[in-house]
Amino acid sequence: MSAFRDLGDGDPSRVPTLSPPDASGEMQEFLSTVVKASKLPAKQRGMNVKPAVDQLASLAYDQGLLPTDLIELVKLVTTPSYLDQASIASIIRNLYPATSVDGDLVIKIIGCLGHGKLKPSLTIQAALLKWLIMIQNIVENRNCFLRAYPVLFNLLDTATLRTYVCHLLALITRRRHVRPHRIQALLLLSRQTGNDPALTGLLRVYKDYYPEIIVGDVTRGKALAFNHPDSQWRERLDEIQRAHAQRRTSRSEKPLDAFRVARHRMNGNKNFPIPEVHTSHATERSVTLEEIESVDGFVKTIERIELPNQLISILGDPLLQKLLGLRPQAQAHLRACNWFRSYAQDMMTGESDTRLADILATLKNYVTATKALPPIFLAFLAELLNEWDGVDGREVILDILTYTPLADFQANHMPTHNHVLDFYYETASLSSDAHLLTHAQVPTVPPAILVYSMFFAASPLTASRMCSVVAKYKEGFQIALSVAQINYTPRHITEFNSFLMDICNCLWRQRALSGDDANAKGCMVPQLLAEDLSNYVTSLSIGAPLASLFSLSYSPNFGSFAISFLRGLEEEVEEQDTLGIKHAGPVTKTSLKALANKGGINVSWDDYRRGVLGYLASHDMGGVDHLLFLLDKPHEGTAEWLRAYSKRSSLILQAFIYLD
Repeated sequence: MSAFRDLGDGDPSRVPTLSPPDASGEMQEFLSTVVKASKLPAKQRGMNVKPAVDQLASLAYDQGLLPTDLIELVKLVTTPSYLDQASIASIIRNLYPATSVDGDLVIKIIGCLGHGKLKPSLTIQAALLKWLIMIQNIVENRNCFLRAYPVLFNLLDTATLRTYVCHLLALITRRRHVRPHRIQALLLLSRQTGNDPALTGLLRVYKDYYPEIIVGDVTRGKALAFNHPDSQWRERLDEIQRAHAQRRTSRSEKPLDAFRVARHRMNGNKNFPIPEVHTSHATERSVTLEEIESVDGFVKTIERIELPNQLISILGDPLLQKLLGLRPQAQAHLRACNWFRSYAQDMMTGESDTRLADILATLKNYVTATKALPPIFLAFLAELLNEWDGVDGREVILDILTYTPLADFQANHMPTHNHVLDFYYETASLSSDAHLLTHAQVPTVPPAILVYSMFFAASPLTASRMCSVVAKYKEGFQIALSVAQINYTPRHITEFNSFLMDICNCLWRQRALSGDDANAKGCMVPQLLAEDLSNYVTSLSIGAPLASLFSLSYSPNFGSFAISFLRGLEEEVEEQDTLGIKHAGPVTKTSLKALANKGGINVSWDDYRRGVLGYLASHDMGGVDHLLFLLDKPHEGTAEWLRAYSKRSSLILQAFIYLD
């Protein structure tokens, strides 16, 4: 509100409003009055021009200035007139462009700077330079600054203008501008002025381009930070331009050129600042992002563009985002993620004021702009969520995750399996919460293709965990029916029962890929294919049919554990007695009987299978035991439950009665 308080008779407590387009007539009326008054000495006007100036400044503050009005006002303050200095300064302070600024207007202002009778006073010139600094990022064609660089550089001799000139030069300097004669001039002027902080700051900009040339103590002194001169003015400008863009009904106006680096656009926030793009290590043959001014320049030099110092700038700079999108580099994203992680670690340890909301908001802005969430940032997000309370920033996190890339199905590997199973295990736990089930929809069971793919995965741990997930769902459904009295649709009943029956047929009943039993789907293997496989296995003469090759003894996942369990039993017996023969494997009911008759270990078929389940559980694969135990729930806690399975296979069907 500081700009409004400078309007004189205006009420500083008034809340500014954005006037509708028909207010332009009022603007023209006051503008015409002030322009006419500026051509006459105060004694010849016959009126007090100050109220008109205040009204004009107030309207400019409220609604902003369209290009024609802005041009007239710039002409008014840059040419000789009879207006007093206070009125001119008030007008300059309220030059809020509603749209982008034309480059010719910038040239006109720079042309009025310097010494001469027809030039504005140095105080007004300083105000104009400050205005150029504040609007330089909304100028349509920034080449105007580059063309005027020599003129601005020659103004460094003027002490009144030096601070703002250095600031503006620091913003527009490109490598092409850093020349030996300018370096020498800056060094000399810096010594003459006692290491002026503004000159030191500009020298540091020059040194970033050629660190091997600018050496010595001159850049080690106190340097000006070149922060935005008036943050409140900038915020008001942003409000005006947003409001004007919303009111605009025509698309005839040219949009801002997005092919240049972002400068002073409040990337991030005060607690989580994002460095601007700045490139130090460039060669004569390379190009820096700061030198790009248009899409043509970007396209022509894209292969020679040097990456900036701090790649975390990608989070706030659209041009850098375009570059790394077209020239992806894993190392670049890694550097950015390391910077990101350091802030997160400081936040977690309480060593900074950075908040989780600030980090997430910044990441959301990035993924929204790029429409992509690189794996390196996804990994960082996973690490960050370990400290998440599950509430703060939930909507932002969900927005970010919508950009998670989908993996190739052919790459469905163990880490991926683990993540999927983690998800379904947690989802399954919801189905066992009786209170929750009375208020929320019952979680849908995993799709069949997922269950069977995981069960037949080339990993015993994955297969066991899949059994555990199915068991967890079964527990939940039983609770839901008995306590919450949830009614399941026939589709849920049939689909889930098929999982139970098929898995039990594979592991326990030695009837793998069979669809003859009620609810069984043969693991979704077509019958003709199952018959072909069965004939092939028979031709191999391995002594076992296809239907038994997925049992505990023959399973590619669990067979080695089964024989290891039996070897352990044999070693225990040998500690007390000598065995006449050892089992060669795989173990079957028939082979166990024959083994005992030949002087081998004497163990029943049911005890063997029960022991294998326990052996798997001791090796972090208790999912199989978990599922099969639940299927015979009426015998829970007894020593004969596995034996009951072998003698009465009908119990398997009885386990499904509660779902029927």
